[in-house]
Amino acid sequence: MDLSQFTQAFFVEAVELLGEMEHLLLELDLDSPDAEQLNAIFRAAHSIKGGAATFGFTALTDTTHLLETLLDRARHGQLKLSSPMVDAFLETKDALQEQMTAYQAGNEPEPERVAHICAVLQQLALEHGNGEQASAPAPVAAPAPVAAPAAEAAEAGEGGEGVLNVSFTGLSDSETNLLSEELVNLGQVLSSTPGKGSLDVRLRTACAPDDIVAVCCFLIDESQIRIRREAPADAVAQPAPEAAVPVAAAPVAEAVPAKVAAAPAPAAGGAAAATASKESSSIRVDVEKVDQLINLVGELVITQSMLTQAATRLDPVAYEQFLSGLGHLERNARDLQESVMSIRMMPMDYVFSRFPRVIRDVSAKLGKQVRLDTFGKETELDKGLIERIVDPLTHLVRNSLDHGIETPDQRTAKGKDATGQLLLSAQHHGGNIVIEVSDDGAGLNREKILAKALQKGLPVSDTMPDEEVWQLIFAPGFSTAEQVTDISGRGVGMDVVKRNIQEMGGHVEIISREGAGTTTRIVLPLTLAILNGMSVKVGEEAYILPLSYVIESLQPLSEHLHSITGEGRVIKVRGEYLPLIELHRVFDVAGAQDDATQGILVIVQAENSRFALLVDELLGQHQVVVKNLETNYRKVPGISAATILGDGSVAFIIDVGAMPRIRRAQAASAVALADAARTEAVSA
Repeated sequence: MDLSQFTQAFFVEAVELLGEMEHLLLELDLDSPDAEQLNAIFRAAHSIKGGAATFGFTALTDTTHLLETLLDRARHGQLKLSSPMVDAFLETKDALQEQMTAYQAGNEPEPERVAHICAVLQQLALEHGNGEQASAPAPVAAPAPVAAPAAEAAEAGEGGEGVLNVSFTGLSDSETNLLSEELVNLGQVLSSTPGKGSLDVRLRTACAPDDIVAVCCFLIDESQIRIRREAPADAVAQPAPEAAVPVAAAPVAEAVPAKVAAAPAPAAGGAAAATASKESSSIRVDVEKVDQLINLVGELVITQSMLTQAATRLDPVAYEQFLSGLGHLERNARDLQESVMSIRMMPMDYVFSRFPRVIRDVSAKLGKQVRLDTFGKETELDKGLIERIVDPLTHLVRNSLDHGIETPDQRTAKGKDATGQLLLSAQHHGGNIVIEVSDDGAGLNREKILAKALQKGLPVSDTMPDEEVWQLIFAPGFSTAEQVTDISGRGVGMDVVKRNIQEMGGHVEIISREGAGTTTRIVLPLTLAILNGMSVKVGEEAYILPLSYVIESLQPLSEHLHSITGEGRVIKVRGEYLPLIELHRVFDVAGAQDDATQGILVIVQAENSRFALLVDELLGQHQVVVKNLETNYRKVPGISAATILGDGSVAFIIDVGAMPRIRRAQAASAVALADAARTEAVSA
């Protein structure tokens, strides 16, 4: 039987199991470990081992076997857990991840890395008992029901050769044949009784029930499998050996689906049934297929928009029925679009769950005590953004640990709790998601930042507001660290963080108070595929302004307009002077309105600053389908993407955050040209 078609499913599920294993290891109370958590960690390792053995991944099988042996002893109370031991288990998790990555790429893992992690585990086994050969005592056998769940059979553990009664339900004819062929490879089939959608097999085998389940789960769901170990004919009831653990310490009434086998066992049968039901009603779909579906729905929305645009020229009385149907189409297209977009949405817990390990490792290296709190883990964000936000958030977290939160002695001297707090939060705000990284550490030092900025030749002044001073740390190569460490201090990273977030259509804000801590706020659109925008006209061109940046629009009076030497024109709005940026100058559009009093000013906010954009007129607000401009053409300064309007024309989506930079560059260029002209005139 060719099992290669199932390898991808194994890798996906194994990665989930490793993630759950890490999560449970970090949660363990070493003084009083929870039995269910230990059982769940053991089952995760055992499931990975069974799948790895099935596909012939030798290094993965050997490593997980060593890990599984230690975990089995720990869950039976034969091995006392310690912090160094958990560190070794976490290191093993990382090694298993590396091995799976190598196998997934069609390569063998590095032998030296495999030998190292196996040696670590073998040393642990030698230090804490009789070595790897020491087998854990079997739990007291409980009377098994006639149709025990597969997970119950798994709890029976590994042993010598025996007879298993294996029952399958809900099978198709092809599955019945495949399972019959596969079981022959696992032992001696004593009898095989196929039924209508079922198969009952008596199997003499040396395989553990869990290994049989792991193999079969790549063909069918675990809920379709029941295994019962057949007692030997001459078996005589024996008292439990002294080393055996009580039945309560190793529960045998679990029904955990293979895909979530590493999760803590449910407290009641109803919860188990709900979990099984949820698993059986979900499917795995390749991301490329989802992206293709989103693109097709986007094209459908554009077509619907074109029809709606064309229908505006029709007589509403004569074409009442047609226009009514078109209205239904528009609503259905919008609902379809939202439903398809929701498929790509993932909870922020996907990101937040990575950081307990980061904080544990980094804080230990720095000699600091840090508590992680999270808020809004269920908040959803587009999968594409979720994957791209991981690295910026990791850098911000490491920065807070290194530069923000003080050592226990420093905190105690300031009257603070010796343990610092790091808060990760996410929440929806309008059409955006706001992600914050907050610490209660030392905060940013204004004087030190200004001094470093002056040293680097950056334009600063003592009268700059704090918000602008904090933004200086995003300058390339900027660092106030007194010494370089392997964690930070090289002056790289924060500028990359800001650039990456801007490329995702977002911006970064910093709020800090010296001695009280720092909050870094990231504002992102919920998705990069759909945009709520305001269409504006400049000359004969149409542009789209992302609605999340727009504050208000107005038509100014001449007395509100002023010119500042070297800065250009500004507009006074309710006592505040805002830079005026003329879009026709930015994009060199001919025939546009040059008189601000005859045009429209759109007040926008980006990167913690407000300014006004001069346009000819406002065309309306609507959702647009975002098309990547770099993929189809090339990068254009001041433009983030493009879209297709209802009339079939292409409109550019303005990169609002880039407008002030373009304005400053144009002003500097104008000054340079003027200086050159004066120099030439003097020379003449």
